[in-house]
Amino acid sequence: MLTLSNTDSVQTELSQKPDILVISRVFPPDAGGIQEYAYNRCLQDPDRIMVLSSACAGDESFDRVQPFPVYRWSMPTLSGFGALGGILKQILNMFWSVVLGVQLYKRHGYRYIEWCHGYDFPALLVLSYLLPVECFIYLHGDDVLCAQKNPVFRWLFEWTLQRTKVIVCNSNFAGNYLQENFRVDRPTQTINPTVRPEKFGNVNLEELNNLGSQIRSKYEISAEAIVILSVGRLVRRKGFDRVIQHLPALLAEGIDVYYIICGKGKMESELRELTTNLDVASRVIFAGYVPDEELVNYYAACDLFSMLTFFDSKDKSIEGFGIVYLEAGYFGKPVIASQVGGVQDAVIHGENGLLIDPNSTDETLKALRQLCTDEELRARLGYKGKELSSRVTPHSCLYIN
Repeated sequence: MLTLSNTDSVQTELSQKPDILVISRVFPPDAGGIQEYAYNRCLQDPDRIMVLSSACAGDESFDRVQPFPVYRWSMPTLSGFGALGGILKQILNMFWSVVLGVQLYKRHGYRYIEWCHGYDFPALLVLSYLLPVECFIYLHGDDVLCAQKNPVFRWLFEWTLQRTKVIVCNSNFAGNYLQENFRVDRPTQTINPTVRPEKFGNVNLEELNNLGSQIRSKYEISAEAIVILSVGRLVRRKGFDRVIQHLPALLAEGIDVYYIICGKGKMESELRELTTNLDVASRVIFAGYVPDEELVNYYAACDLFSMLTFFDSKDKSIEGFGIVYLEAGYFGKPVIASQVGGVQDAVIHGENGLLIDPNSTDETLKALRQLCTDEELRARLGYKGKELSSRVTPHSCLYIN
């Protein structure tokens, strides 16, 4: 059902009538890179924006303080349906996007739709015919790959793209892949995600050092030990196991190293079993889900950040960008990342981190050893990472008058 958030009362005080409907099936306070990307976009033009998304935990209090109205549809619990639950969820997302998109048009008469999540794209196709509006679509990587799963999806996807005015990709990889694998003649822009400092609060260097020390104390890690950090959903393609597998070699070389993983997911039990089998369970810390306001503590505590993602051919899944790499750089931390997907937009080899072939155990171990033992290199890459993370990419719609 449609939820009219309390931000409606805020909207009446704005001087400009909202004329852009941003539709995203995921949106804060739900955590994730796409959620953050969509939210940053909305903050660019709050007077013109209204948002339509699915409900999530904590959304009422979050929506109430936003400078734009947020409308949400409720999503029933479908966990008991197995694989069928995912299909039903997708159908419901598309249904509510269309029904509520039409309702909001009748109420506000908006002129543009920005579809911020490439999944569920048939709903945008329907809306493009039902409403006299111009449509824009944002693509992030996985959504482009998944459109190739069967000929019908591919045909519908190309049809949908042809109904848009502009296609926005979050990385050069997504844009290039789109051009090379689909018949599309619509204008395409690349707008990389950016770090939103407000997400972490305003903390100075002294406070950061104290926060980092608190985390080390919590997990009984000495100030001299090296801490590697990863942040993300515990899914196979994130490559957490590829760091764990090299811990025995690093320890055997006399490197006092710990690995902290922030996130939750279906692979946790498998990863815990791996640490036990390799006899490194005492060196790997599963911190679980960490909210944004506490994540700064973990970035402050680490010496380097690593997430060795790879292309999961089975699930057609790849890292479209990786905002966590920029976030690590924002806190002056060097990065080890995979030379795959859109990661190369976030990490520049030799400048803010090291890019490796995630399938090469030699390259992985060499990079980990190098950053664990070379403090000067860590400082240089971290300094450049902070500089690169502060660059401002205009996300405001330059293509909307």
